[in-house]
Amino acid sequence: MNFIKPFHIIIVGLVIACGIFKEAAVAPMQFLNNDTRKTSEKPVFVEDFTLHSDKYLSIAFKLEKPLLESLKALAPKLSQEELLDKGNFQFSFFVDNQLIYQENLNKGAGTIDAKITQLEYTILLIYPERLDFWGWFMWLRFMKMGGGRDALDTGRHKLTIEVKPYVKDDTLMVGESLAKGSLTLNVEELPYDKSLVPIQEIAPASGWKISNDTFNKQKITALNKKIAQGRFEHINGIVVVKNGELLIEEYFNNSHRDSLHDPRSVGKTIASTITGIAIEEGYIKDENTTLDAFYNLRTYQNYTPKKDSVTIKSLLTMSSGFIGNDEDYSNMGNEELMYPKDNWVQFALDLPMSSSEIGAKYRYFTAGVVVLGDILHQAVPHGLEKYADDKLFHPLGITNYNWEYTPQKVPNTAGGIRLRAIDFAKYGQLYKNGGAWQGKQILSKEWVEKSLSKQIKQPYGDETYYGYLFWNKTYTVNGKRYEVSYCSGNGGNKIFVFKDIPVVIVITASGYGLPYMHADIDKIVKDYVLPAIL
Repeated sequence: MNFIKPFHIIIVGLVIACGIFKEAAVAPMQFLNNDTRKTSEKPVFVEDFTLHSDKYLSIAFKLEKPLLESLKALAPKLSQEELLDKGNFQFSFFVDNQLIYQENLNKGAGTIDAKITQLEYTILLIYPERLDFWGWFMWLRFMKMGGGRDALDTGRHKLTIEVKPYVKDDTLMVGESLAKGSLTLNVEELPYDKSLVPIQEIAPASGWKISNDTFNKQKITALNKKIAQGRFEHINGIVVVKNGELLIEEYFNNSHRDSLHDPRSVGKTIASTITGIAIEEGYIKDENTTLDAFYNLRTYQNYTPKKDSVTIKSLLTMSSGFIGNDEDYSNMGNEELMYPKDNWVQFALDLPMSSSEIGAKYRYFTAGVVVLGDILHQAVPHGLEKYADDKLFHPLGITNYNWEYTPQKVPNTAGGIRLRAIDFAKYGQLYKNGGAWQGKQILSKEWVEKSLSKQIKQPYGDETYYGYLFWNKTYTVNGKRYEVSYCSGNGGNKIFVFKDIPVVIVITASGYGLPYMHADIDKIVKDYVLPAIL
């Protein structure tokens, strides 16, 4: 199939680190609007595409030489095996001449044979069903994680895609453009139920005093429209408390005030709260208490004296030193390997220790929080479930909730408790109040300060930290910085406790397993909720 056909291409002379692009070196890229998986179909080349209406979009280009040859030119000292391991195509997506998203394909995108020999490429980007194909996933990342959905707002846009070779060795090396093309993209407004847009009136008997404070209703109705259109997916509830009073309470996607919501790892933070109460009441000495006070660790696999020195504090800060990392699916301590086991605590305590000093290096380790829950269950009278009800939930007036349990019938502190969104707001306000609720000190102010402080640096950015099972970061809105501590769970679940403004925000969502949900929640908070209420 000859992919080189007349097509409107914009070629510009760009000066970058690797030199000046020459028009002759860039292969024209074409766009196809038919099912390119059906090899019997004649290709339909297009210069216009209607997003949300047209079903198929592919790109096609022909290289002058196989990708491997371009990789060799970038890093001639590397072997062929090293080049194939460290290099691939780099895709750049421009909307109206602005770079929106760039992706260096991982080594698994494309076969080894293709990288060594292939010249002609047809890469499917949009398809009406989910495909196990790297091009389909790349478009998904561009749209839902890379800013594509917001750049491609309603109207006409120019989409430009450019392909370059890259090699990532000690540094990132990017070669000259291999292929480039542009397409006129028509973006239709997504359909939505107009009845879902107006701000919802707060129902009585909420357990809160309803705020008379004003807020920017246009911002919230604009947010509601985005939720109704599916721009922000799987949002179930938004609750905003300002100055200790209920300001906004909104529910979506068949949720309502009395819906019990599964917030996943938001529930981890409750283990931190109970730990603070148990220490205050003397059932645990302090957070520096070590594991050997609760377990004979010599009876577990991979014993070293270092295990005896693991502290409760290191479990609270995800820095215990166990070989456990939920963000690495190949890690032997990943939580997904724990859940099928008959004994989750044994799974955790059997793990080897890493070379990291205890308390020094952050690694997200769910199994460590399960151990913490087991310690609490041992230490407090009548077990964790009754103690949490007596000391936390009952004093907050929370009566409608459900625990999940470990195989040993211990409340699951990995993230297995369901509450109403409005009750998660009570939990957040408890911390905003310095541990007090309706004049009663439920949790010590000292523990609240420790929990919300920057206990350990996280590897996610310059201003990302972790406290005692609380995350910490800073939002910038209209040039002002707002530091926030928060609970976070899979699917986009958050409880935000702001440091310097009298605000608690709860967002419940059920986009479980979708990697863009956390970024979407950040956008909701930064672009809609905070600007509306400040």
